Amino acid sequence: MRPDIRPGGIFPDYALPDHTGTVRTLGELQGRDPLILTLARGNYCPKEHQQHLELAANYSQIAVAYTQIATIATDDHHTLQEFRASVGAQWTFLSDPGRIVQKDLDIQEYTDPEHNPMIPHTLVLKPGLVIHTVYNGYWFWGRPSFYDLWHDLRAATAEIRPDWDLSTPGLREAWDAGDFSHFHGWDRRSSESIPSSYE
Repeated sequence: MRPDIRPGGIFPDYALPDHTGTVRTLGELQGRDPLILTLARGNYCPKEHQQHLELAANYSQIAVAYTQIATIATDDHHTLQEFRASVGAQWTFLSDPGRIVQKDLDIQEYTDPEHNPMIPHTLVLKPGLVIHTVYNGYWFWGRPSFYDLWHDLRAATAEIRPDWDLSTPGLREAWDAGDFSHFHGWDRRSSESIPSSYE
């Protein structure tokens, strides 16, 4: 792995075709939220299926926590669609059969010349593609469980959300004054009136 791909670094904003054939960037997929990014071997690997099945089983919790997921695999378009469907994923899968990411990050899994995949990694990225955590999943136990991700995302979200603790001095006063700039979601709404509930 490139030496700059470490906590505190910036992950490259790759642009790749998704499972519908639309070119998407990681920054676009992330928006203003944390992002769980998996760099996957592909559909052929049972370890990938197990990890992605766990993510899919917990997707409703990830989504309600304003967290995004993306998977990059070296599969071609059709195989990528099969991979996504076979694990019941509801998030974006990106296709990289040209191995742009593998080469750029220097993560060729040279022990598998038949498939020539990426060494699998899972990253937790804060907004701006800032790297919070990197997991090397060459061995399955190197991959994060959902509970590992929960811990990472708790810490990352606490860092990026000014309204993480509503008892923080000044937050209530800002809210009462109609200044919603510190409140996720509300900061994009009109400050003409204070809403009665969080949607």
